[in-house]
Amino acid sequence: MSAANDILSNYQQLVADLKLVPATGGVYEVEVDGDLIYSKKATGRHAEPGEVLELFTALVGPDVRRFGT
Repeated sequence: MSAANDILSNYQQLVADLKLVPATGGVYEVEVDGDLIYSKKATGRHAEPGEVLELFTALVGPDVRRFGT
């Protein structure tokens, strides 16, 4: 849930829809507009704190301001 919280806290102005879909086996993936940006299945590990946020930031680009800044 930390990845969703990180994204919403920093980029809520960009997020029109957020879905958390339960899966089996502890596998989770993060997609943005159909693009896979993180996969526990592919990496074989949990994301480090802030890792998914960094990937999201890289996807939207450095010119997009974070919420509240």
